[in-house]
Amino acid sequence: MTTVTLLHPGAMGAAVAAQAVAAGHEVLWVPEGRSEATHRRAKEAGATACDSLAEALERSEIVLSICPPQAAEDVATTVARHTFAGVYVDANAINPKRMQRIAEEIKPSSVVLDGAIFGPPPGGQRAARLYLAGEAQAVDTVQPVFEDTALHVRRASGSVGSASALKMAFASYQKAARTLAGVAHALADAHGVGDELTAEAQVMASNILSDPGYLPSVAARAWRWAPEMEDIAETLRAAGLPADMAEAAVAVMSRWEGDKDRYDLELTDVLSHLRSQGE
Repeated sequence: MTTVTLLHPGAMGAAVAAQAVAAGHEVLWVPEGRSEATHRRAKEAGATACDSLAEALERSEIVLSICPPQAAEDVATTVARHTFAGVYVDANAINPKRMQRIAEEIKPSSVVLDGAIFGPPPGGQRAARLYLAGEAQAVDTVQPVFEDTALHVRRASGSVGSASALKMAFASYQKAARTLAGVAHALADAHGVGDELTAEAQVMASNILSDPGYLPSVAARAWRWAPEMEDIAETLRAAGLPADMAEAAVAVMSRWEGDKDRYDLELTDVLSHLRSQGE
């Protein structure tokens, strides 16, 4: 049995804790100052209450930090005030630089793993993936805790920061795409064509993010798409909707100006052209 401290039992954290408990491990948490809802989630997950963080850390081999992203560094600072000689897993949706700052603060007493969770809170028919980047031996410590559970542990390529980068890359598309869908439907609704938009969307290809091989053709056509996006921005403004994302798309497409009609470009070249001006 492995003992794990969870900081703190939110919806995702409690679900992750429940998977560890179901696998026969002990999950500790510190109830002091926590809300009634947090108490309820921890109890339902089967977590064991501790009187203090110091006690929980002393008893644990692993610490899981799963909290609102804005609190990740404060949580790490709290742990750093104690001597924790185990594996600290930061599984929050934060950028790589913040992750590296956390790693520096937690060290040298602890081994730090950079974690990123994909999917819904695990449990029942729902599965999630936990990517871990860092020392292989530390990953080997965490992986058995979730063996044969609904949380599938995977190794991320690279060092601390790479799992966070993976999360940022995925979320940059996932969150923006859903926001854009809201803007698109609001614009269609303003012109009474909401049903037609939904019908067209139902026959669209849905594997945009999973098939990067098409991106050279996007770069080759960006010179034609950018003016269309400018018209889209004007249409959005006329409907009282934010045009920022359409204008941002124009700015991104401008980085592909030199790729006009170059359908034979390699994917690596197309991606590097997006990065070149930001380096």
